[in-house]
Amino acid sequence: MLIGTMKIELFFPEIFSLKEKRFILKSLKTKIQNQFNVSVAEVDFHDKWQRSCLGIACVSNDRRFLDSTLSKVMNSISREDQVEIMDHVTEIL
Repeated sequence: MLIGTMKIELFFPEIFSLKEKRFILKSLKTKIQNQFNVSVAEVDFHDKWQRSCLGIACVSNDRRFLDSTLSKVMNSISREDQVEIMDHVTEIL
């Protein structure tokens, strides 16, 4: 069994309240979970209204599948208009 994890730091340049950030994050997390069947959670910067850090996890017995899935998640997030990716780290355990 292999576990793929990814930590993505996000920046919201056009957000001016926690309420707006949470609305966008909820939508983004639901979209990622439904499209890629992965677990997603906000893991840092809970009280910062222009920053967030998402933790994403996926389990499989195929390393190529994990690499592909996490790469697709990253591409999907990078296409979002209201979000900029500041940094990301991917690990396969």
